Amino acid sequence: MLKIYNTLTKQKEEFVPINPPLVKMYMCGPTVYDYFHIGNARSFILSDIVRRYLEYKGYAVTFVMNLTDVDDKIIKKANQEAKSSREVAEFYIKEFFSDIEKLKIKPATYYPRATEFMNDMIEMIKRLEEKGIAYNVDGNVFYDVSKFTGYGKLSGKNTEELEVGARVEVNEEKKHPLDFALWKKAKEGEPYWESPWGKGRPGWHIECSAMSCKLLGESFDIHAGGHDLIFPHHENEIAQSEAANEKPFAKYWLHFGFLNINEEKMSKSLGNFFTAREVLKKYSAEAIRLFFAQAHYRGPLNFSDELLQAAEKGVEKIQNLADKVEEELQKNSNDGKQAEFDFKIWYEKFEQAMDDDFNSAQAVAAIFDFTREVNRVIAENEKLNKEFYINVKSFLNKTAEDVLGIISFQKKENLPSLENELIELLIKIRTEAKQNKNYTLSDKIRDELQNLGVLLQDTKEGTSYKKIKK
Repeated sequence: MLKIYNTLTKQKEEFVPINPPLVKMYMCGPTVYDYFHIGNARSFILSDIVRRYLEYKGYAVTFVMNLTDVDDKIIKKANQEAKSSREVAEFYIKEFFSDIEKLKIKPATYYPRATEFMNDMIEMIKRLEEKGIAYNVDGNVFYDVSKFTGYGKLSGKNTEELEVGARVEVNEEKKHPLDFALWKKAKEGEPYWESPWGKGRPGWHIECSAMSCKLLGESFDIHAGGHDLIFPHHENEIAQSEAANEKPFAKYWLHFGFLNINEEKMSKSLGNFFTAREVLKKYSAEAIRLFFAQAHYRGPLNFSDELLQAAEKGVEKIQNLADKVEEELQKNSNDGKQAEFDFKIWYEKFEQAMDDDFNSAQAVAAIFDFTREVNRVIAENEKLNKEFYINVKSFLNKTAEDVLGIISFQKKENLPSLENELIELLIKIRTEAKQNKNYTLSDKIRDELQNLGVLLQDTKEGTSYKKIKK
């Protein structure tokens, strides 16, 4: 039984989809004005793991991640670079797809762009206006929060306290301090669309309401996003959608915790701001995914080079077993000993962890324990039956690869013949250097090859190599 902590109800609930086995899930995606940072990557990767586990459980998941391609930040970037907003958005959308592919994030079912759903946003705002919940002030349309009795139910915030809070933006056009923009009157030089209220563009919050309802229906199963989006973004989504459609919006709300850098909040002013692509230059996608999976998705997480280096070593332990399994299966021998090994219990441990509000930290622990036990069985037996290795591969494939994305059973690309021969030659020279006790040369060959993306592995049978991410 899968249980999910629902931010809306503040408790764990049994997951019961609206229309099983279908699951409809919406994830707040990027505003495409820059490369996304490693904190964003945490939310994107964890939502990917949630989606993958739902598929592991047999659900057919329709996964939607929006792309905000019209926004104040995009306009500002366009002005700085003397480009159009569309040019800026198109460039960073392309880079976004490049980076999530490198992070092994599965493609969403849909990637709706805000600019493609303008009519849907306008229609939703018109419905709110007709109901007396939205009001127009000289081309600016606002949502009247006082007309929605459920406002604050997601965040748990008291509207009276919020109204006097210092963080509330002052705007003389608003009836109440908490009212928020649904449609913004166009300013000189800004992109705009025609509407019943004149030329303008949508507010940020209405984008997600219109796109999610259009693609997933007026009520759907899961809405996910970073913890920082609970208020006001997700709170406003609920207010807009439920007032317009008179139906419950999302059934379950998942929120991913903050990422700190070396115990401090990530900030450009502190010089500890890292994009995902910068981190990918230093660490493998598998290590980054393992690092995020080793902490519960709802809690805060500290990011440091030491922790990423440890994750890289963790990946190597599991990947080494995966490589060993592939090696044994390629021998095509089935005359070995039948190992007594209960695979069922390991599936149960993995599923018990993930069924408890996607507790990937415990699921990872189960995989490491499994890896250690399998290595022990291999070490204690000179030759094992092929069926044992098939079952090991199946477990790692379904859990570590398909759900968590922290290893890969994909065949390694073949190095060109000349490269193979040169590497074999260097290994031969290194072996001779070691025999002559010239360890300086031996270590230099090993280190330089690793820098080039070739990892040497010394065993009692000799030295082998594999290509790794530089």
